[in-house]
Formats: sequence, structure tokens, C-alpha cells
Amino acid sequence: MNIHKLMKQAQQMQQQLAKVQEEVATKTVEGAAGGGMVKAVASGDGKIVSISIEQEVITQNDKEMLEDLVVAAVNTAIDNAKAMSAEEMKKVAGDFNMPGLDNLF
Repeated sequence: MNIHKLMKQAQQMQQQLAKVQEEVATKTVEGAAGGGMVKAVASGDGKIVSISIEQEVITQNDKEMLEDLVVAAVNTAIDNAKAMSAEEMKKVAGDFNMPGLDNLF
């Protein structure tokens, strides 16, 4: 493979990756805890978009449990966002036969 072809291929991949990053940022994933009693929604770029808490959990007057459920739901949402983003990036990088790319994502 000559260097010019390799550089062109790298530039194309960079453009496609930027496009995928923009698209992923508009998608959302959910994380839940407590059997779905607490839910967090994260965007593909890892930002928390919303949190919902079932009234039943609020009326239990267990502040520590609620805090733990919120943290668990948020962490799950962020992990799901990272996984979705990595999967989308692999789709783009998988189209290119450049050594070492399989270990990036």
C-alpha cells in the first residue's frame, strides 16, 4: 500500500468518525436501577439527559437507598452510552483495513 493511498484512507475515516460522533451524540440510552424504579437517560456522548424516579421510591423515606439507586442508574446509563458509541465507531473503523485500528475502540 502506498503512503498516499494510506493518507487518503485515513482522512476518509477521520471524516466518517466525526460524522458518527455527531450522530451518536443525538442518540440516547437508558440505565435503570431498583427494578426500573429509577431510570437515567444519557446521550451518546455520555451526558445525562434525564432522571425519572417512581413515586413509590420517594415515599419510602430512605434517602440513602434513593441516592444509591440514582448513582447506579446514572452509571449504567453512562456505561451504555460508552458501549453504544464504541459500537458505532467500530462500524466505521471496520470498513478500513488499517493495522492497529481494531484495538482502538
